[in-house]
Amino acid sequence: MQTNQPSSNKGGLFSFWLLGILFGIILIKAEVVSWWRIQEMFRLQNFHMFGVIGSAIATGMLSLFLIKKLQIKTLDGEPIAITPKKFQKGNIYGGLLFGFGWAMTGACPGPLFALLGNGSLIIIIPLCAALLGTKVYGMLAKRLPH
Repeated sequence: MQTNQPSSNKGGLFSFWLLGILFGIILIKAEVVSWWRIQEMFRLQNFHMFGVIGSAIATGMLSLFLIKKLQIKTLDGEPIAITPKKFQKGNIYGGLLFGFGWAMTGACPGPLFALLGNGSLIIIIPLCAALLGTKVYGMLAKRLPH
């Protein structure tokens, strides 16, 4: 019996680790995870972070447009299906909570590991809080407004 799954995924996992480390280095070098840059953004004192976020949004929009227009497929030849999402009021609550946490700690969840790898040991506190928040959300998800 043949399966479509590879017998070993160690090479694939290594690639993801390598890409993650490279992405972390880029975040550090671009000062995207700098507490000072993030505080400047929330105080509307500097365009740096807005430029980074805006260019990421533009890149994502262009990528999605091209995927749909050119009917690009995955590496396995499967079609990419992008299903529309329905607005939920829980997104507002979650966005506000995310924004408050980002403003208070100077770090959003993605770069927490890059900051830790950069030697910012104080980031262990927000990292633990993010992991705990994820666990609590998982336990309460069925009862929250979605």
